[in-house]
Amino acid sequence: MAISATLHNFAVQLADIDRDVYQTLELRLARHPSETAEFMLTRLLAYCLEYQEGIAFSEGISATDEPAVLVRDLTGRLTAWIEVGAPDAERLHRGSKLAGRAAVYTHRDPVKVLAQLAGKRIHRAETIGLYSFDRDFIDSAAAVIERRNTVTVSITERLLYLDLNGTGFSTAVEERRLG
Repeated sequence: MAISATLHNFAVQLADIDRDVYQTLELRLARHPSETAEFMLTRLLAYCLEYQEGIAFSEGISATDEPAVLVRDLTGRLTAWIEVGAPDAERLHRGSKLAGRAAVYTHRDPVKVLAQLAGKRIHRAETIGLYSFDRDFIDSAAAVIERRNTVTVSITERLLYLDLNGTGFSTAVEERRLG
């Protein structure tokens, strides 16, 4: 019998001062058995940092033709392709062509992710942002994730402040370009 995904609930208070976005979100993330807590946390943070009308999670790690997070306009047209982790160049190339904007959020070493993509054919690579968080931040915050979570995310001047189930964390959101 196959192991099914574990549902995690996140009650999120989002305050992105940099973009003037303030929202209360009730999110349910299905964590695939092969998905790490670090990957799931990065998915959640990517959603919060990219939050706008039309944003949605895909089926996660099992979605082969969609990114982890995507944004559609009111007509259903794909406007943002947001990958998590260390996607391959072919997925980024396809996503960049399909959407008006592409981005990658990683919980891994960004230098290694960039090295893996270097020299590969990626449509508009110079416009694709690679966003990373301090590794200790991701490891520490992922350790306190439960099935039901209360989260406050505040972003100001590209500094991210996270309160997860009563424990506080902070990190800079580092940005690099693929091209």
